[in-house]
Amino acid sequence: MKNVYEIQQFLKKYGTVIYVGSRLADLELMEEELIEMHNSQLIETQEFQNAIMLLRHEIQLEKEKNNRKSGDGE
Repeated sequence: MKNVYEIQQFLKKYGTVIYVGSRLADLELMEEELIEMHNSQLIETQEFQNAIMLLRHEIQLEKEKNNRKSGDGE
């Protein structure tokens, strides 16, 4: 999995569609779902590690973006 879209499509194959309306919340829920899938041995370790690394990077970017937005109004 090379991007968030591919992670979404992977989760969709297992009947999981995540859309809360907040990108940050969506990314965090995807991370939790992947952890559960890995614990249940539904996803290989290498694929899991790549997906988690990608999601954590995207989560960090989203948090930085949100911090910049909240700092603009002050």
